[in-house]
Amino acid sequence: MRITIEGASEEFERKLLELLVEHRHELTVTADTDWTVERAERYLRSLTAGARRFAEMVMVDGDGYIDADQLRRVLGKLNGPTVALSRAIPRGVREGWWPEGTRAPITAVYDPDNPSWQKAIAYQMSREDVPIFREALVRIATTQGGAEREARPVSAGVWEGDAGSALAPAPGWGSADDVPLVTLNEDKDG
Repeated sequence: MRITIEGASEEFERKLLELLVEHRHELTVTADTDWTVERAERYLRSLTAGARRFAEMVMVDGDGYIDADQLRRVLGKLNGPTVALSRAIPRGVREGWWPEGTRAPITAVYDPDNPSWQKAIAYQMSREDVPIFREALVRIATTQGGAEREARPVSAGVWEGDAGSALAPAPGWGSADDVPLVTLNEDKDG
């Protein structure tokens, strides 16, 4: 018997897992480690601003593959974003956001002709994951702080009207910031 359950509540998932544990000797259980839009959204939201920009550049600017030098030109050193990306997967497993064995969506590409330690020459995301993560970006762009804003129309993957770019930093954030920028408005009339 093969069962697929999507959209279950956390309570349902907990009860189902308890039942599976009771009958573990009779069953073979495999976890679905594929990326879904919900998992991708949670992954992207868990990243620092610099790491999210890094991920956006890989999936949007590079269509799943981007030269590391291009990332360095925009983001500077890649240490911070790549560390944040590498920590997101184990954190998600620990928090129960995705199962053990879920693969990192973005991986480094190294020069095959130089097997010794080296800098990455590019970063890539699998072709099947790119549209999933792009949809997650659209969801993030159309929500603010978890509260739904008015959704902006999307047609054939192209923004219509006055919709902002999903690649732009959130208001108050710079592209390489880990904390929001704050400015003091000293209105002399108020």
